[in-house]
Amino acid sequence: MWQYQKMTQYPVKIKNPNPRMANLIITQYGGPDGELGAALRYLSQRYAMPNEVSKSILTDIGTEELGHLEMVGTMVHQLTRNVTPDMMRKSGFDATYVEHGMGIYPSSATGVPYTAAFQSKGDARVDLTENLAAEEKARKTYEYLIDMCDDPDVIDPLRFLREREVVHFQRFGEALRIVEDKMDEKRFF
Repeated sequence: MWQYQKMTQYPVKIKNPNPRMANLIITQYGGPDGELGAALRYLSQRYAMPNEVSKSILTDIGTEELGHLEMVGTMVHQLTRNVTPDMMRKSGFDATYVEHGMGIYPSSATGVPYTAAFQSKGDARVDLTENLAAEEKARKTYEYLIDMCDDPDVIDPLRFLREREVVHFQRFGEALRIVEDKMDEKRFF
């Protein structure tokens, strides 16, 4: 069952438009290490998990990633709110605007559209190991975004999201240990 509260998981209150930063942050919406891919990957992989604990961890993190997707979309929207065509041109956001208007389109910062081509292997150990790497890549991307920004209104939610990637990494480590312990008990490799 889903319960939706009409607010982001962490407050996003960006006062100053910055389409250049929006163009960078969009990668965490639909880029290779972004929140959309993470949510779909984890919510798909949960079905192949061998026990309820690991299924629950994937479900919890997958649904949280949907909340992060909402935060990233809100950030991009607030960074592009009330921008002029001239501001879009100067920032490099003009190509995105021509293709998608002010809509939030799942792509990388370089404009490569989101793909769901590589989501699940169906082997708990393989999928959880990939998830550990995915969380580390997402954490590093948030660090790079923070490095590129000087607006505390943008940096604050980026830091929150980076910290959640660390927690997800820890939870996937827990799930992998549980899966491997169960496999060892069965002598199944």
